[in-house]
Amino acid sequence: MRVDLFSREFPPHVYGGAGVHVTELSRVLALHADVHVHAFDGPRPTSVPGVTVHGYDAVAELSQANSAIGSLGVDLEMVAGAEGADIVHSHTWYANMAGHLAKLLYGVPHVISAHSLEPLRPWKREQLGGGYQVSSWMERTAYESADAIIAVSNAMKEDILRVYPAVREESVHVIHNGIDLDAWKAPQTQEEWVAARERFRATGLDPERPTIVFVGRITRQKGVPYLLRALKYVDLGVQVLLLAGAPDTPEIAKETRSLVEELQREREGVVWIDEHLPHTDIVALESCSTTFVTPSIYEPLGIVNLEAMGVGLPVVGTNTGGIPDCIVHGETGLLVDIEQLDDGTGTPLDPPAFERALGEALQAMVTDPQRAAQMGAAGRSRVEEHFAWHAIGEQTMKLYTDVVASHS
Repeated sequence: MRVDLFSREFPPHVYGGAGVHVTELSRVLALHADVHVHAFDGPRPTSVPGVTVHGYDAVAELSQANSAIGSLGVDLEMVAGAEGADIVHSHTWYANMAGHLAKLLYGVPHVISAHSLEPLRPWKREQLGGGYQVSSWMERTAYESADAIIAVSNAMKEDILRVYPAVREESVHVIHNGIDLDAWKAPQTQEEWVAARERFRATGLDPERPTIVFVGRITRQKGVPYLLRALKYVDLGVQVLLLAGAPDTPEIAKETRSLVEELQREREGVVWIDEHLPHTDIVALESCSTTFVTPSIYEPLGIVNLEAMGVGLPVVGTNTGGIPDCIVHGETGLLVDIEQLDDGTGTPLDPPAFERALGEALQAMVTDPQRAAQMGAAGRSRVEEHFAWHAIGEQTMKLYTDVVASHS
């Protein structure tokens, strides 16, 4: 079977969870099928054994157009390169239309992986302007005619059926994201631990002190401003490491910088690294931290949670979206309750209350290192049992086989 994946991101151009997902999914699918990946950002050699990569440059004539229109132009190029596929599988609104048009043009089934939903991210108007209406149309059109939709969490399945009532419930299947268990693990030897601690010290932080670490993009949905304000409820001796980049807009970048600078005036040991770090650096920095935090107000699942759990960190996360699919409260971390507007923004009804609850949960975690370590170990066991990529690849291939059989 030839499987063609359509994605905005693929190495070396990966900046979010969807890109990580496509990378790892292609790796395990290549053990079972002839896999072709079609991605934005130009031609590049394959970085995944057994996978054929087709990279497309932006359409020159659309270089000054709204980015949603530019994305649509790349989608058209992708479709032309997908002839010969037995099934196509698109990821995020950037590439959904490529999958939809390939379905129409070649008569092959189209599968979508739902990593997020445009109607639940209305703040994207800040980034796309009128293009947000275009991206929403692209997504809705593809979802309503897809042969199957993969929801990365149970909450995501509920969101899909609520937001797109024309979608048939039987066409939506829950298959969680996963992680590479060999890549995401704590140092195994004394030499590796020494190197990790040296990398940690290079940030200016002390590996002997408790540390809260955040990894993610600077977007409204990730809730970084709430986290930065929540830290006033955490002891001043606790360090904070923010591995946060790729801001959606200049406005949120400015807001984040202002809050970080204010926090740095109030306490020592606050470090913000805004460039994209190599995977090995992230593992080293996480392994020397005490707890991971996910303050998201919208999160379909959150691969970063699984990655941190793989390294052996407990996770303090918002009790929303797919995060509860990752965290077992009181066992692998702590869930922080939140009351939210139902207007699609996920905005807390009472931001100060949410910030206080988040801060108090972090305080409870970092002041009991033995409990944190126990929860971290339980988190590692959980990802080994439930979020290994080989099992996810097998589930996805079974879905492909069923969809192709029903389509013929």
